[in-house]
Amino acid sequence: MPQFPGYFKNQNEWNTYLCLSGFQLGLPLLKKQALAKAKFGKKEYLQWYEIMLRVRRFEEKAGQLYGMQKIRGFCHLYIGQEAVAAGTVSALRQEDPMITAYRDHGLALAKGMSADTCMAELYGKATGCTKGKGGSMHFFSKEHFFFGGHGIVGAQIGLGAGIAFAEKYKGTDNLCICFFGDGAARQGILHETFNMAMMWKLPVIFVCENNYYAMGTSIERSSNVANVSQLGLSYNMPSAIVDGMKCEDVHNAVAEAAERARKGDGPTFLEIQTYRYKGHSMSDPAKYRSKEEVEEYKQKDPLETTLATIFEKKFATQAEIDSIGEKIQAEIEACVKFAEESEYPEAAELFTDNYSEADYPFILS
Repeated sequence: MPQFPGYFKNQNEWNTYLCLSGFQLGLPLLKKQALAKAKFGKKEYLQWYEIMLRVRRFEEKAGQLYGMQKIRGFCHLYIGQEAVAAGTVSALRQEDPMITAYRDHGLALAKGMSADTCMAELYGKATGCTKGKGGSMHFFSKEHFFFGGHGIVGAQIGLGAGIAFAEKYKGTDNLCICFFGDGAARQGILHETFNMAMMWKLPVIFVCENNYYAMGTSIERSSNVANVSQLGLSYNMPSAIVDGMKCEDVHNAVAEAAERARKGDGPTFLEIQTYRYKGHSMSDPAKYRSKEEVEEYKQKDPLETTLATIFEKKFATQAEIDSIGEKIQAEIEACVKFAEESEYPEAAELFTDNYSEADYPFILS
């Protein structure tokens, strides 16, 4: 780590400057510059486009069905944040565990979970990914290494470190990527977990998907530290700010953090700055921000910018792009039909999948 120049008062002040200027603490500067110049080809761009289009169309349909009261309860859409999911999965292995909060549909689909089981879960049907018991906020798939979907704000931060500890204990070189929002960054569990993760050099990437408004209050009104990435500096955790509207930037940052984790160098904290086009949940009219601001971010829409690159680089023709769109549209129509035709769980399912300990010593009969 560079020593601070004389015109900075101390190492912490210098660390903050480095973080805000884009330097990732504990990583060689040349390495970061090399990754910034990484070249992506047809495979990556078409993969990103298809993932993002699938997520966008799924979420648009979920919003429509919610308005029709086909889907009930809480529902948090991922529209606008798709580049975070697409850039992340292209930088990691399938067997790397992922855990997130309740805005989980997009990440689940990007991880490979089927639209059928995801939509059925939104409907509360027995064929859903958690048998209709979890709903929108609690997607889960052991097969796809997707560990939720958590409704308690910030709870997954500690769980993510626990999953990383398990991978280290088992001697694998897998890592856990743990997502949370800017609102959850105010929870005390973040500080406890960051400290422990650095002490034990756990193979975990902490990602704050900073969409600026938490449940409806801007960072500037809710925190004295507006740059969330600075929170990692208290624990000397390598930290960086990432443009979450660009798949390329997300991929590069996650790939670099993954390399650190697999080498045994411990965790990284990425503040990925993104934007949700919709409200916090379906019940949120989002009156705390202007229409002009939303439109400004839509000009950076990752689907449109990725598509523009595909055409510019001649990675695909319009006919090939149309074919991808038709395939995904068919998937979405099929998943709705699957959910509609599936059965609701039997009442007896209330008594299954519950953790119990037969010889628990503190129950008095």
